[in-house]
Amino acid sequence: MIFLLANTALYVALGVIVLLVVFVIALYNGLVSGRNEVKNAWSQVDVQLKRRYDLIPNLVETAKGYLKHERETLEAVTKARQMAIDAKGVEEHARAENMLTSTLRSLFAVAENYPELKANTTMLQLQEELTTTENRIGFARQSYNDSVLRYNNKVEQFPSNLLAGTFGFDKSEFFELDDAVAREPVKVDFGS
Repeated sequence: MIFLLANTALYVALGVIVLLVVFVIALYNGLVSGRNEVKNAWSQVDVQLKRRYDLIPNLVETAKGYLKHERETLEAVTKARQMAIDAKGVEEHARAENMLTSTLRSLFAVAENYPELKANTTMLQLQEELTTTENRIGFARQSYNDSVLRYNNKVEQFPSNLLAGTFGFDKSEFFELDDAVAREPVKVDFGS
């Protein structure tokens, strides 16, 4: 009888250990999946940001011929673009994107005073591409921030927070733009 109870206790203990190991593995894999989802979502943001950066030199070149007296505005856009390209990390990207958006707004505000530029077909095409890209950036940014929220919840909630701290899973940063900049899209309407 004692032997039977000892065997039963051993099987119960082994069962509990196996369940605990499976539970820990599931939590760990959930954290890895969340971290990878955040990385993937950031890569989607990055693709759209690079598309935006690629459009800006064409925009500046098109505007150069018309905006001969607005060299500082064009240089500010070019400098802000380079800062955005060189940015490292989500927070630095957010600051650089705020600056770039601000300088693009200045460029478009100045360009509105030049009727020939507003009517230029290349400028109109770039306007359409930039508007589309701005929308894509917004959607990619939202997807990224959603992924960060889910991941950060896993990192902070019990019991996965115990594993997160042990295995070096740190919270991710949201891609937050300045409220004043984020509320208004870049105005690129050169309509007649």
